[in-house]
Amino acid sequence: MNQRFLGLLGLGALFVAVSCRPPAPEIEPGEPTLRRLTEAQYVNSAHDLLGEDVFVPTGMEPDTRITGLLALGAGQTALSPRGVENFEAAAYALAEQAMEPGRAEALLPCSPSGTVDAACAEQFIEEFGRRAWRRPLTADEVGPLVDVATNAADVLESFEDGLEFAIASLLMAPHFLYRTELGEADPEGRWDRRFSGYEVASRLSFTLWNTTPDDELLDAAEAGDLDDDALLLAQVERLMADPRARAGLSAWISDMLHLADLDDLEKDPSTFVYVTDTLGQAARTETLMGFEALAFDDEGDLRELATSRRTFVDRELAALYDLSAPAREGFGEYVHPDESLRIGLLGQASFLALNSHPVSTSPTLRGKFLQEVLLCRTLPGPPADVDTSIPEPTEDAPTLRDRVLRHLEDPACAGCHEVMDPMGLGLENFDGIGRFRTHDEGALIDASGDLDGVDFDGPLSLAQAIHDNDDFAPCLVKTFVRYSGGRREVFGELEGLDWLSGEFAFRKHRLGPLVENLTLSPLFRQAGALDVDTEPDEGEAE
Repeated sequence: MNQRFLGLLGLGALFVAVSCRPPAPEIEPGEPTLRRLTEAQYVNSAHDLLGEDVFVPTGMEPDTRITGLLALGAGQTALSPRGVENFEAAAYALAEQAMEPGRAEALLPCSPSGTVDAACAEQFIEEFGRRAWRRPLTADEVGPLVDVATNAADVLESFEDGLEFAIASLLMAPHFLYRTELGEADPEGRWDRRFSGYEVASRLSFTLWNTTPDDELLDAAEAGDLDDDALLLAQVERLMADPRARAGLSAWISDMLHLADLDDLEKDPSTFVYVTDTLGQAARTETLMGFEALAFDDEGDLRELATSRRTFVDRELAALYDLSAPAREGFGEYVHPDESLRIGLLGQASFLALNSHPVSTSPTLRGKFLQEVLLCRTLPGPPADVDTSIPEPTEDAPTLRDRVLRHLEDPACAGCHEVMDPMGLGLENFDGIGRFRTHDEGALIDASGDLDGVDFDGPLSLAQAIHDNDDFAPCLVKTFVRYSGGRREVFGELEGLDWLSGEFAFRKHRLGPLVENLTLSPLFRQAGALDVDTEPDEGEAE
């Protein structure tokens, strides 16, 4: 077997064959979710179908973040009437580009015999439709589309112009815009219901590549290969070895860390002189390049996202971080020295700037993010009648720590803030866009605190405390499962999550084994009944 696959997937099928580890437990899955393509998935799918040089309209319907993930919002938000109109316009714009000279010849599997050629139109619709809808079209679906294409061709006196209407119909249909992964009765009797081969192909491709399945994966689904553990694993290995897996799995990290919000980063330039219009984009690139290097190049422990001293910066970030740029153009690798307090995600502008106010830092926002996103803990919102503002600086309370401590004297605030603010105060050495500082309002910053009884005295020990925390690695697993499935887990799936977290730890917290174990498990392949209540049970661990 290819050594790259063996390393990336932790010995892959060979390990599965000889391992004495406990098998994945039986679960009681929740109801499958009908998910609309996110904007990134729509763009990626259009490019895969029509070519990378196609202009894909965006902004048709905003993605919505629910329970911290855009992937969950895609399964719980309705399409607005304006969104329907926008997707229709986008479909016609893409169809027109598809039939432009040069591109049309590459897309058509046949040469039309004339202005009206029903056989050639049918062949195209069957082949293109299979890729667009991620499954074969039925005869009842193909026939009307052929009629649309031939009737339009007759009126417009052009085969290609007529075919545009069929392409637009395919691209504005719910079968393209939504991922219809709803399951079927299991013909093999392994479970009551399972995801079909084509649905597994879709789930696999969107999880690992963040785009529609390719022909080889659809062929594997048609052949029944994805029902077999070994053949399914072979497809996982193929997808993971493809360069698209880097971008696809970076989309998971981007969703988890809310990196899309960097597009709307707002900071007061009079307060933060290093802020620029491109800071958000640069900060996102730094975080994602670091993830790719750790997960793919090093095949390393994903907990090192919190503690790695290696990063990737351009000249803009180098100026912000007060270091020498490692590359004249673009991004280059840089390793923060041991004496630097900048480490892992907690020292990056993406996290620090997103979780700050436009004119100041915010221990509350930073601590809340660490608790909810990195440790998967649920924190209640503030009571409606409570003043959440931090007191203004005074002689007695110049630093933010001093003012936060006074804020915590209010019993209505203390219950929640005492689990958020101390963690955020551990990062006060970084200002609202991530520039290092030692003083606040002229006073020396005290960045000490504790996390679950573990004392820290600043960013380094706080990052290590998160790395070592018992909730961090399981939180990565839980977020990945939610991202892949498009919904929160129900009580009957908690044992499966615990098993997956145990295997993640056993196989050194690496991405490849996590992908392998999830995709082979019932959490990925077993479908629940369509009438199951998917609300979190009382025993669910957020």
